[in-house]
Amino acid sequence: HVQLVESGGGSVQVGGSLRLACEGSGSYSTWCVGWFRQHPGKQREGVANIDFDGRIGYADSVKGRFTISRDNAQSAMYLQILALTPDDTGVYFCAAGTTRQWPARYEYQYKYWGQGTQVTVS
Repeated sequence: HVQLVESGGGSVQVGGSLRLACEGSGSYSTWCVGWFRQHPGKQREGVANIDFDGRIGYADSVKGRFTISRDNAQSAMYLQILALTPDDTGVYFCAAGTTRQWPARYEYQYKYWGQGTQVTVS
């Protein structure tokens, strides 16, 4: 069983940056990990993921501004967000799963989820 806890959210001005972190209680170094965000009133959307073998993918809407990374030794993953816009406002979730599918940007592909961290850009 893997427990994930996000941190690093908050209120940021337009143009600012954030680094979200996700720490896990178990080892998932061979798993796929990803970040999702949920705009108010909408479904969660996958924004970035790292495959079990290190392949990285981004949603088109965030390419160039979002950077995902992982530290397997620390069972942690990160999401660096640059040039924040109001459209980045939402709850950000980290997730982990054993999928071997690509791309892995869909909720059903992940088994474990964090509780989410709020990002507000104004």
